[in-house]
Amino acid sequence: MRFVTERDALPTELRLALPGLVADHLDGGPRPVLEARMGLVLDLVRANVAAGGGPFAAALFEVADGSLVSAGVNMVVASHMPVAHAEVLAIALAGARLGTFDLSARGPIELVTSCEPCAMCLGALPWAGVRRLVSGARDVDARRAGFDEGDKPADWARKLRRRGIEVIGDVAREEAAGLLRAYVDTGGLIYNGRPG
Repeated sequence: MRFVTERDALPTELRLALPGLVADHLDGGPRPVLEARMGLVLDLVRANVAAGGGPFAAALFEVADGSLVSAGVNMVVASHMPVAHAEVLAIALAGARLGTFDLSARGPIELVTSCEPCAMCLGALPWAGVRRLVSGARDVDARRAGFDEGDKPADWARKLRRRGIEVIGDVAREEAAGLLRAYVDTGGLIYNGRPG
């Protein structure tokens, strides 16, 4: 007979895998044109929604040649992990691949994301060594769709720039915002935490 204690019931391991439909889009080839990098990210959004996930995706690229380092999609609902945002997963997978917490150790790294980062993901950028942020939809587009983006400072882009992180917004914004609207229009789950 074995008695299960409360300690035994506490989780001590995390395992996540990107959905197969998403992983099928990751060929790893260089994408020297910024719009091509955003195109991959928006394709990941479509694949993730088709797999039952949320309408957000992100990928990390080497700035020098546009080589794909890693990618992530929103897996909050599928994983039951409130921090499983696309940007956080892409950053975590890049660290595992590169074997370092400083993603810029081998050269400047760029995060391309389908939407401006929420408060949590925004905080992860400087800690990870990201040197350039490229976003599609704006914060207002995500909020209009019903997502809670958290309490971000109004001047967040300027603050990132002061830390040496270049910020480029509105890349394919209409298409990215359209994916958020389509997700809502087809009954996609809005998965905000409950207010305290």
